[in-house]
Amino acid sequence: MLAEALEHLVKGIVDHPDDVSVRSKNWRRGEGELLEVRVHPEDLGRVIGRSGRTARSLRTVIGALAGDAAVRVDVVDVDRR
Repeated sequence: MLAEALEHLVKGIVDHPDDVSVRSKNWRRGEGELLEVRVHPEDLGRVIGRSGRTARSLRTVIGALAGDAAVRVDVVDVDRR
């Protein structure tokens, strides 16, 4: 649910929505969920935003949706593996 919500939010921001993917992983031995967002290199600045404001806002929204569950959101471009 969180991964789909984050993907929907990010696709609304970027110029290349087909290159957006969100992968969910376990984080710190089951303590929480890691959502890894991959975007086109040209969209990386748009997702991070000025001084990280957009990324911080995305993390805030996902954290609110997660409730008490621990969630971490990482943003990477598609060239980084």
